[in-house]
Amino acid sequence: MRSLLTILGIIVGIASVVLTVGLGLGTQKEVSEQISALGSDLLIVSPGSSTDENGMRGGFGSGATLTQSDADALASKVSVPDAAAVAAEKTSSESLEYGDSNWTTDVTGTGVSWPEVRSRDLAYGTFFTQDQEDARAKVIVLGADTANELFGTANVVGQDVTINDDSYEVIGVLAAVGSSGEQSLDDIALVPMSTMAEVIATTSSESVQTIYIKAASSDLLAAAAQESQALLLNLHGKASADDADFTIEAQDSLIDTATSVYQKLTVLLTGIAALALLVGGIGVMNIMLVSVTERTREIGLRKALGANPPSIRNQFLAEAMILGLSGGALGVVIGVILALILPAMLGTTIVISGQAVVLSVVVAVAIGAVFGVYPAARAARLAPIDALRSQ
Repeated sequence: MRSLLTILGIIVGIASVVLTVGLGLGTQKEVSEQISALGSDLLIVSPGSSTDENGMRGGFGSGATLTQSDADALASKVSVPDAAAVAAEKTSSESLEYGDSNWTTDVTGTGVSWPEVRSRDLAYGTFFTQDQEDARAKVIVLGADTANELFGTANVVGQDVTINDDSYEVIGVLAAVGSSGEQSLDDIALVPMSTMAEVIATTSSESVQTIYIKAASSDLLAAAAQESQALLLNLHGKASADDADFTIEAQDSLIDTATSVYQKLTVLLTGIAALALLVGGIGVMNIMLVSVTERTREIGLRKALGANPPSIRNQFLAEAMILGLSGGALGVVIGVILALILPAMLGTTIVISGQAVVLSVVVAVAIGAVFGVYPAARAARLAPIDALRSQ
């Protein structure tokens, strides 16, 4: 019982290390997957800032400096040979109606290459075609969440929804992919860009809000970015990137930033767990000191029978290390069990790190050794006659 109480601090500390490192790695994995869902080989072109009649400048992305013509030019294999596909987006918040049901969501106008560029599949139906784009057809593709909110089910191909008193036929429903941060990627409605520009949007029919460029491969992402930047600078009559009225971002930079943040958070949480290990080590030292006091007669008897000081010191040092090893092993077992149970309860991801498990056990043994040195040395210094005389 005394040994179990001694290693309790180490158990808590090791279990905390396993869980905190696992939570950090799990969060990094979730963020990376969410960003990668947009496409690890994806470039995002955003417009520059706007300036109103009073001279007030808006933030980045508030301008109307990108057009459908820009997107068409970027899709040229001659101008941007390292781009696989291009899709522009123009979005407006609209109310969709079906019978007595209604739902407000982002209605996005885009081109036929959108599923390829955004790496999205359809669960039901089809995406709109170039003929429907050219004819300004009133067709719509819904996200899974949007379909469920309006119809109570996702399989709604052939149904009609109303936007601004115009009827649109549902020709497809996107496969669910989850959310990105607080935004659901499944709450969306897509219509042909021509339909958005001429029928739904109230802003300039030619301007677009975002242009997505899918590189031919992840290795060609930088090359596609340079080609796209050079083309847009030429189209917009800008001499250099410093004068550009647009920005081009790559998803890998977002992944690197998010990973860096969560690595720092993991280090912080691991530091907190290390304090628990320190407390556990102090507990080992205190109990070993008590053991030396309680076992003075044993120590004196061993010395009288010929045990030398190094032998006595090694005995108590080994006991301290065994306590550390036991605490480490139990802490790892408890940490792994919690790592398997908690994700279902908390709705998060915990990745069990083999390196963290091995390092935790090594640290636990090291703590036992370090904090066992002083009690072991004190036991080795006891004089045999004093130890035998002790009651």
